[in-house]
Amino acid sequence: MSAKIIDGNEIALSVRADVAKKVEALRTHKNINPGLAAVLVGDDPASQIYVRNKGRACDEVGIFNETFRLEKNAAQSELTALIQELNNDERFSGILVQLPLPSQMNEKEVIMALDPMKDVDGLHPYNAGKLLEGTPLFVPATPFGVQTMLVRSGYDPSGKHVVIVGRSQIVGKPLAALLMQKASGANATVTLCHTGTPDIGEFTRTADILVAAIGRPKAITEDMVNPSAIVIDVGINRIPDSSTKSGTRLVGDVDFETVSRKVKAISPVPRGVGPMTIAMLLANTVKATEINISI
Repeated sequence: MSAKIIDGNEIALSVRADVAKKVEALRTHKNINPGLAAVLVGDDPASQIYVRNKGRACDEVGIFNETFRLEKNAAQSELTALIQELNNDERFSGILVQLPLPSQMNEKEVIMALDPMKDVDGLHPYNAGKLLEGTPLFVPATPFGVQTMLVRSGYDPSGKHVVIVGRSQIVGKPLAALLMQKASGANATVTLCHTGTPDIGEFTRTADILVAAIGRPKAITEDMVNPSAIVIDVGINRIPDSSTKSGTRLVGDVDFETVSRKVKAISPVPRGVGPMTIAMLLANTVKATEINISI
């Protein structure tokens, strides 16, 4: 029996349709157009593609957007000066600094330079604290996307045991904080596994909902899941494949071929969490506009 496929692309389209309606309402009734500034440092191919896709998504829903580029060898002071300009630029309700940054820059210090009210990636300590407190302003886009995928697919985390594999600042930690809240679409019992967990499979086999976010291709195997599990694969890994024109292909952190034959439902890679991340960034940008109106 094959698992039900949780199509992130399809769910993302519905989120983007909702965002487009809100953008039109803001433009019509408030004469305000949401704006997103994307900051890209260097020429990392994956980052360039990601920022370009975000720009296209903004265009489709009517969000004004502009990408600001700095050279790879730019000084951190140059980046923070740009961020300060964007903090004060009323055209932009949201600012996205594309990570990772070049090695000469301190990511934590750069994030601290952001106006928390424009931090649509939800990475500023102020927003991280608000999330943990249970009164979030901006939830990081990927965790927000995972939660939305689950709820809109009919797999509400409430009362479920959610096992998250990976403790990154942008996925694992904020997702755990999000799903443990006493709130709609949350209220789960959350276990967070990581490289210090002696036997990850001991925990993943008990999961009602398993989220893989460790950055290792096919790390979650068939023997690590139970037949009733819902599996969300956050990983995006490029591996060699001589059968493709590029010589590579994308896979997730889950061994999709074997795991999908065992579990109840699973998100694929691609067409899974990736489109949701962009969709939730758009939603956060509109929310930033609405917050700024009310201040």
